[in-house]
Amino acid sequence: PRRMNSPTSADRERQVYLDNAATTPLDPRVRERMLDWLGTETGYANPASTHAPGRQAAMAVERARAEVAALIGAAEDEIVWTSGATEANNLAIFGAARAHGERRGRRIITLRSEHKSVLEPCRQLAREGYDLVELPVAADGSLDLAQLEAALQEARTCLVAVAAVNNETGVRQPLTEIATLARRHGALLHVDAVQAAGRVPLDVAGDIDLLALSAHKLYGPKGVGALYVRRRPRVRLQPLLFGGGQEGGLRPGTVAVHQVVGMGEACRLARELMDSEPRQLAQLRQRLWSGLQQLDGVVMHGRSDGAPHILNVGFIGVHGEALAAELPRLAASASSACTSAQGAMSHVLRAMGVPEQLAHASLRLSLGRFTTEQEIDLAVEWITAAVDRLRAFSPVWRRWRAGASLDIMYGGA
Repeated sequence: PRRMNSPTSADRERQVYLDNAATTPLDPRVRERMLDWLGTETGYANPASTHAPGRQAAMAVERARAEVAALIGAAEDEIVWTSGATEANNLAIFGAARAHGERRGRRIITLRSEHKSVLEPCRQLAREGYDLVELPVAADGSLDLAQLEAALQEARTCLVAVAAVNNETGVRQPLTEIATLARRHGALLHVDAVQAAGRVPLDVAGDIDLLALSAHKLYGPKGVGALYVRRRPRVRLQPLLFGGGQEGGLRPGTVAVHQVVGMGEACRLARELMDSEPRQLAQLRQRLWSGLQQLDGVVMHGRSDGAPHILNVGFIGVHGEALAAELPRLAASASSACTSAQGAMSHVLRAMGVPEQLAHASLRLSLGRFTTEQEIDLAVEWITAAVDRLRAFSPVWRRWRAGASLDIMYGGA
């Protein structure tokens, strides 16, 4: 394993932020662009107005739209502004099912490991009479394409909804193959690309029909996102909101110029850094994993070829709440931010068959643009010390060291 640097006493007093999958810090370059549209001299006009200040604001909105489109290989008129990825996922799922269900079929297919902003809209549609199939995932979080094809063959399917990158484990799903199957069976494909944007290449030309993005996951502001909606051949959506003609009638309401300008700049930077940043993140992730592997009884949840910024690890013989209490200066997630607030076991790890006690002793460590090697080394030092302290009093750890299997210790559930 790689030798870690020796952090100083001053280093050990600092906070280390390894929760970039929950939200990323606002890039200073994004902040500067947003400030240009928050002053009293420019930027305050409604972009729907026809006077000169309104036209100026509208031009800024369209420039930002072009930057978002360029990141994913879309056309500018295929980008719809939303308040974030939750709204984008809801608009895609409800909108497509209600507009296309009668013609394409009332089956919806998704994965048990999807983000709640995908699962819950799908489940609501099931309560409304749609046929919902939640496919299982393998122990490494990957989808069995044969199971997807079987589900598509069983009934006419309106929509397949899948994340490009899982938000808790970083597992990447084979979008090209999924898109091919969906197209072959006449189903639309919606992709939650929140964790993929800026970390892995994205190109909607490969038969992706709908795709959700969120600005605050790629160093932009909170409160703004976008939905890609294919125009050729056209994907029709039924809107969720009514009351105005903005965004082609799909998302009425005054566009927040400073927010979308920020998202546009964030996407421009992501495209500019696409060759270098994922490689740097992968190196940091490997440094982190190499350091943690010096501990015995450490399990990676997911795949080594996952997205470069997420590492989800479980520590055998450690209680999750105790581990979190031992790491007051490390900002990380016990699971996804949306789940950890409820104190429940991660549904993603449950779908992967991770024993509940081990899932509760797991951390999602997610790296970002501003993460340094020194911070990685500090995190390794802190986690190692905390795990060692807790294991000194753990009967589960003693059984593991004596040769007991995970099934014996955790009951296989």
